[in-house]
Amino acid sequence: MTNVPQRFIGRLSLESAVGTSLSDTRIRLLEQIGELGSISQAAKAVPLSYKAAWDAVDAMNNMAPQPLVVRVTGGRQGGGTQLTDYGRSIVAMYRALEIEYQLALDRLSARLGEVGAADVQEFQSLMHRLSMKTSARNQFSGPITGLRDGGVDYEVRLRLDAQSELIAVITKSSAENLGLAIGKEVFAFIKSSSVLLSTDRELQLTARNQLWGEIVEIQAGSVNDQVSLLLPSGRSVTSVVTHGSCETLGLAVGQQACALFKASSVILAVYD
Repeated sequence: MTNVPQRFIGRLSLESAVGTSLSDTRIRLLEQIGELGSISQAAKAVPLSYKAAWDAVDAMNNMAPQPLVVRVTGGRQGGGTQLTDYGRSIVAMYRALEIEYQLALDRLSARLGEVGAADVQEFQSLMHRLSMKTSARNQFSGPITGLRDGGVDYEVRLRLDAQSELIAVITKSSAENLGLAIGKEVFAFIKSSSVLLSTDRELQLTARNQLWGEIVEIQAGSVNDQVSLLLPSGRSVTSVVTHGSCETLGLAVGQQACALFKASSVILAVYD
């Protein structure tokens, strides 16, 4: 009996500075935002929950060198969301790569009979192990602009954009294992529970990272609230604070606030 080569149907996922996972779902979300001008309508069309859609947009904007999606105000509908020129170029590039990717998979399928089944299974297992997901709500990327050897630890400066940078403190062994060097692209992860908020510009704190932005969303909970700040660059930072603290600070959408977190709360990662 002749073995019929198996055909692989690919779902392209790009791991780069554009994002931790620029997938077909996220691209379809961008396409729908460009067509509908509304993230709520785009989320329904994909389909995704409204929260999942905003989380995806925030992740892409934070990882990209410039925003893919921006909020717009005014007009008959009172505002909405809009795909930027950069966002449209990313969508077009992804779709072009997708075509080439499927052609490559078809060529691989044609040669599958030359490869043992055990080898294919090992390859699939490796792909699963290499897939990385993180529970950290805040994800950024950028080049290293500063490294300072503190003896037992390293201070790492990461440039997000012209206005903002992050500072991380990691052990010396971790810095060596990551192969950190000036100019190297790295990823930074900060849990939302590690991010504090302040509205007082005169307040003096020891937190090395202080990012000012505008509150664009508050998701109220029975105990904790999730507060999202939009930075001037288009990136966002999310904090989880108690409902009582949110009320005490008088936090409201449209208000300026500062996201504060310690350098030791920043986790760094690289792709070799």
